[in-house]
Amino acid sequence: MKDKIRIHLADDHQVLIDGMRTLLNTVSNFEVVGFSLDGNTLYDDVTNNKANILILDISMPKKDGIAVIKEFAKKGYPCRVIILSSYDDLKIIQEVMKLGVSGYLTKQCAGENIVEAILAVTNGEEYFCNTVREKIFTTATKDNSKLNKQNSIINSILTGREVEIIILIALEHSGKEISEKLFISTNTVETHRKNIMKKLKAKNTISLVKFAIKNKLIKS
Repeated sequence: MKDKIRIHLADDHQVLIDGMRTLLNTVSNFEVVGFSLDGNTLYDDVTNNKANILILDISMPKKDGIAVIKEFAKKGYPCRVIILSSYDDLKIIQEVMKLGVSGYLTKQCAGENIVEAILAVTNGEEYFCNTVREKIFTTATKDNSKLNKQNSIINSILTGREVEIIILIALEHSGKEISEKLFISTNTVETHRKNIMKKLKAKNTISLVKFAIKNKLIKS
């Protein structure tokens, strides 16, 4: 029998804890092994019940979620962290991403996405709900992108995802950075890059940058 995914919930609202526990325990290979209403004893709570996944709110009493993540990183307990927060502030999202969280969901989308998120991070992937994902990408490109969505030539040649990747390549992002920003694997990034090169008959990355500038995808 496959081992169950052991989940610990951390939020200062008992009603949310109870609702999430009820939802997650309906999944056959999930087991909610504990919960915490403040951050002060959270590390000890998780290590004692040997949870694999921590669902964590940023706004925790006594010790906030960011301090908790830093404590886990410092002490080295191997638990994947998914942030479940009312906040979708980009600065907070970027900070917890740098600290190595595996996922970020707003509470508005939790019911729809939480099961999928847990399965994804258990498999070693990152998971961010659509609201968070769009905010990260829009911010990454808004000051540089001059994409004209009415450009029929571009739209007839490239998919929307390929356009996103050209923009990021032209902005000198590495394959790893692109994979992190678009939440796809580096192999997928490389496959898209090869398809783009073929479609545009581009010989190298410089050709892609020239294409991006000529079609006003980025500033020259």
